Amino acid sequence: MTSFNRSTSRRLKKLPQIPSVWEGDRRPMSSSHQHSDSEAKGECILWVDGSQGVVRGMDMVPQETGPEAIVRTLMRAIEHPHSPAKPARPQKIVVKDREIQFYLRGVLQDLDITIDYAPELPLIDELFRGFAEIIDSQIPDLPPQYAQALQDKAFAIWQAAPWEFLEEHQILSIEINKWDVGTIYASVMGMLGMEHGILFYRSEDSLKQFRAAVLRDDEPQVRLEEAFLKQDCLFLTFEHADDSDEDEDDEIDLADLPLSEIEPTFGNIHPLEGLRSVLYDEEALVVFVALESLSRFIRDHRRQLYEGGFPSISHRYRISLPASNEATKSATVTVSTMPQLAAELEEMAGFGVQELEPGEEISPMFRSLRDDLIPEDSFLSLGVVSWEMLEYLRQGVTHHQVCEIKQAGDGLPVILIQTSRPKAKAVIANIEAAGGLKAICFNPGADPFDGDRYDLGLLQTQNGELFLFGEFLDDDPIHVEARKKWNQRCKNTKGYCGLIIAKGLTGSARGNPQPRDMMALFEARSLSPKDLGIGTLQLMPQLQSE
Repeated sequence: MTSFNRSTSRRLKKLPQIPSVWEGDRRPMSSSHQHSDSEAKGECILWVDGSQGVVRGMDMVPQETGPEAIVRTLMRAIEHPHSPAKPARPQKIVVKDREIQFYLRGVLQDLDITIDYAPELPLIDELFRGFAEIIDSQIPDLPPQYAQALQDKAFAIWQAAPWEFLEEHQILSIEINKWDVGTIYASVMGMLGMEHGILFYRSEDSLKQFRAAVLRDDEPQVRLEEAFLKQDCLFLTFEHADDSDEDEDDEIDLADLPLSEIEPTFGNIHPLEGLRSVLYDEEALVVFVALESLSRFIRDHRRQLYEGGFPSISHRYRISLPASNEATKSATVTVSTMPQLAAELEEMAGFGVQELEPGEEISPMFRSLRDDLIPEDSFLSLGVVSWEMLEYLRQGVTHHQVCEIKQAGDGLPVILIQTSRPKAKAVIANIEAAGGLKAICFNPGADPFDGDRYDLGLLQTQNGELFLFGEFLDDDPIHVEARKKWNQRCKNTKGYCGLIIAKGLTGSARGNPQPRDMMALFEARSLSPKDLGIGTLQLMPQLQSE
């Protein structure tokens, strides 16, 4: 048995010994909301001066902590008690656990303190009753009778991953007609990797008003926060369960984490209530029914939704409710896509609308020159994939655009763009929305302010748009050598090349993505500046042709 150092015993004995009886105990902190001992967060150690009626020391410890913990708390109760108590030794200590009694007798034998046993400790019993009442009065985040069912439905949605093929403006209506709720409108978040989850708006107006506020460029941050709190919706969001380092979490792609590290959060936003991460009984039932019907709808129509175009689809489901005291055992729900509303929200965002400068005309070769396709922090390289690797990628990547390519030389010249998984998905979706990749080009560019000349890397999509993917100084020896190899390889393949989009920017594969990291392969033509025919481009605040 561990005992005090002699110097510690001498120090404690110098403190005055007061004629009082202290009660001491350690007990688990529990409540009626906890369903098993494993859910208890720990045990509370209390030392109370029964004569003065004050708490001298209190600690929370893990349940598996050894008996030394109760002595450590006693030491603080003696030397550094809670106010208004003064440092002192008690004349007697009373405990209700025989093991604690015998342990303390051995440890405290040199301090002249009597250690007694009592079957009840009136002051501590009363304190723990008060603690239990406080815990029981706290409202749980989810109604206990629905908590497990909601968690299961949330994880089912996570695994279905609707954000892989539904954008935020592609709204689904869920007609419930129960619990004073008519139709709610589901907006799926996560395609751009910002936040994964689903907002269930109680009205179209609330949805439109919030999106309009977000899209106003001149809206200050304070006004945006106000607009956020004016939403009228229920929500489900997903977060990293380990939030010990929030800065690192900003770089984590949730889709790369195992299910055990994903944590769903439910809640409500209302103009008069604000944000709360608590669902009451009827709200929990509404969210349960919405999630279950949404899961079934995704299961039944995943192919139609994934193919794009957001077709008009409607499906009715009968949902069995989780165990409750309600007489109603099920609800009939209708889930429908809302193409017209999606088009209205898309128009509100100004997607696809290009404003021309006065006197500017759209070239017949291209409609615009943009720099918003490739994320700024992407890793970029010019290289080659062997013909064997090309065949592997053709079979292995999810997104693939094929050309009839003559195999000559050491392989297919490729542009590799590596970014985070959510951003890679957004790049792929934008290229596919533009009809696919038509060509990869390098074109001369110039900065009229400092006289630098550039070799601009451009991607041309099938709808005629040009996207800037790289700016290279034309006298950079590394790039000059890479361009020579690029030109020779494109000559070998009769003008064919490829674009690879890969994930893993922040992981161990940064700068060296493995085949498993490659998400898309677009095979296309290589165009020379002469073929492109747009002349030297000037680098301006807004890129435009000379």
